[in-house]
Amino acid sequence: MSKKASATLLTEGPIWKRIIAFAIPIFLGNLFQQLYNTADSLIVGNFLGSEALAAVSSSGSLIFLLVGFFNGISMGAGVVIARYFGAKDDDTVHRAVHTAIAFGITAGLSLMVIGLLLAPQMLKWMGTPQDVMVNSVIYFRVYYCGSLAFVVYNCCVGIMQSVGDSKHPLYYLIISSLTNICLDLFFVGVLHKGVGYAALATIISQFVSAALCFTRLCRVKEVYRINVREIRFDFELLKQIISNGLPSGVQNSIVALANVVVQSNINSFGKMAVAGCGAYMKLEGFGFLPVTCFSLSMATFISQNLGAKEYERAKKGARFGVICSMSLAEVIGVCVYFCAPFLVAAFNSDPEVVAYGTSQAHTIALFYCLLAFSHCVAGIMRGAGRATVPMFVMMCCWCIIRVIYITVTIHFIPKIQVVFWAYPITWTLSSLIFLFFLLKSDWVHAYDRRKIE
Repeated sequence: MSKKASATLLTEGPIWKRIIAFAIPIFLGNLFQQLYNTADSLIVGNFLGSEALAAVSSSGSLIFLLVGFFNGISMGAGVVIARYFGAKDDDTVHRAVHTAIAFGITAGLSLMVIGLLLAPQMLKWMGTPQDVMVNSVIYFRVYYCGSLAFVVYNCCVGIMQSVGDSKHPLYYLIISSLTNICLDLFFVGVLHKGVGYAALATIISQFVSAALCFTRLCRVKEVYRINVREIRFDFELLKQIISNGLPSGVQNSIVALANVVVQSNINSFGKMAVAGCGAYMKLEGFGFLPVTCFSLSMATFISQNLGAKEYERAKKGARFGVICSMSLAEVIGVCVYFCAPFLVAAFNSDPEVVAYGTSQAHTIALFYCLLAFSHCVAGIMRGAGRATVPMFVMMCCWCIIRVIYITVTIHFIPKIQVVFWAYPITWTLSSLIFLFFLLKSDWVHAYDRRKIE
């Protein structure tokens, strides 16, 4: 395949330059996405108060519970496409792209129906405080009206990133972020509308980015171009996509389910705790940026290089990604630790809200390096076709152990700090297990052995 302007083979050139050049646009794209997610909370918290901020915050775990599953499948599509792209199998890349889009459309519509129907009941299961329940349901339902855009957007971005194009998703996210912030300010700040309009601003901006991504893929001349008439399921490739993506989807949902349990315990401490912890979670999203960008970069880099049988290059790239991810995450963690009181106060200046958010930051922020390590190794394993490894590790550590720890400990020590410590403890356990797999397992040749068998 000839070298294209918008597609990049990560199997050639200096490893560190290729990874950094691919990861930086992902990092910046995630930064803008986090900015427009944070804008909702900043604008809602300052214009509508702590009760509205609590309503928005209480929906976050539930939103990721449903969206995370389908995003995991989209990641599986990216791994499959990247592997065939690295092997220069144009026909299979073409069929895989159209299968991924067909899945995205089907999944997005299904997710919208699920979210609209189950919103009140799921919020009740979480123990959402009654004084924020009405606003939480409104936010949740309006948000899920944009499910089609969320899922199709992630499928399109997965396709672009799988062929080494991380720049165009960045451009579209910048446009989407600015759109969201302007609409938030207009709906909430100027028109003085409620939380439903904050969610409406988000889904309008998401439709904008999804439309831009989809249009881009319809216009490119490369092998991964979308032809609307060819959008259909290739069931052999769908099987591969689900095989690679289902573990990630299940992992996302299981971890989100555990976080729903965590949120339920936070809810029991009242709306000020919900608002303060919700503000911190927005800050923590910035700490996740290097984690996410290197995790996605590793999955694509490893998959392309294993497809091209560049085994040593895959190993060297994995080492470089892990070191960079952990270093960047820890720098951000230190900044969040020391600046937490001022940053939380930007969302809502109520002293009780600030106290809760700061306490959570001081408990968790210095452990971001462990979160980065776990996610980066998970990305390596997914790129190597071993997506079930991170699924089981995170299911055990971040779900089962986390829930057991909170359920048992909070019974004897009814303090919110017990809930906060659930994250560093389970990140440490998952990091130790991932370290063992990284050092002891032959992940490089695992995919080829399965093909022979």
